[in-house]
Amino acid sequence: MAAIRFEDVVKRYGDVVALDGVDLTVETGRCHCLLGANGSGKTTLLRLLLGLTRPTEGTVARPAATVGCSFQDPTFYPDLTVAENLDVFGSMAPPPDEGWRARLVGVLGLERVATRPARDLSGGWQKKLDLALAFLKRPTIAVLDEPLDDLDDRSKHRFRTFLADYPDEDHGLLLATHHVDEFAATLDHLTILDRGRVVSDAPVTGGPAARRRYLDLIETGSTSGVSE
Repeated sequence: MAAIRFEDVVKRYGDVVALDGVDLTVETGRCHCLLGANGSGKTTLLRLLLGLTRPTEGTVARPAATVGCSFQDPTFYPDLTVAENLDVFGSMAPPPDEGWRARLVGVLGLERVATRPARDLSGGWQKKLDLALAFLKRPTIAVLDEPLDDLDDRSKHRFRTFLADYPDEDHGLLLATHHVDEFAATLDHLTILDRGRVVSDAPVTGGPAARRRYLDLIETGSTSGVSE
């Protein structure tokens, strides 16, 4: 299985230590959930994974594989329509086949707004377009920061089903979230960051138990494992 490996990674911004000695492996074949309070280092870790910044110390080893991403602020060409955005992003990183693009459009309901300029979309529709672009090339690892934000309940259900089916031998997910309960039926590996350090990193079975242990961790400050 393809993997992205963080080895003793430190990231400093001046006197602020955003990540402190992080060892972590992200693999295909699983839904890997990254949890932590604001300021725990989640965004910095994702930026390092995507190559948007470099570690101060340590190494980030990436596979020769594709990575798709969706952050909380959607990324697209605002003056282009939804369909034109899909065309342009598809020309830069072609999807595996037209059937895959059609599946994404269907899952996210984008056929309803295909001819509308992206800038005129509501926040929820902009989020759906951003998610479609993140998955357009069917990336080896899809990195998603709060992927369900701004989605209505029906859209959340449809997209969670899509996410549950995505991981296989050649594909995996890394989800950063504050809302582990929304992925209780999907996640199978859980990493918890606290003030730049990995305090728990383990496979999990049984989402509700993982949520309970996370809440216990926040309440008690315990660093015991979360595996079941």
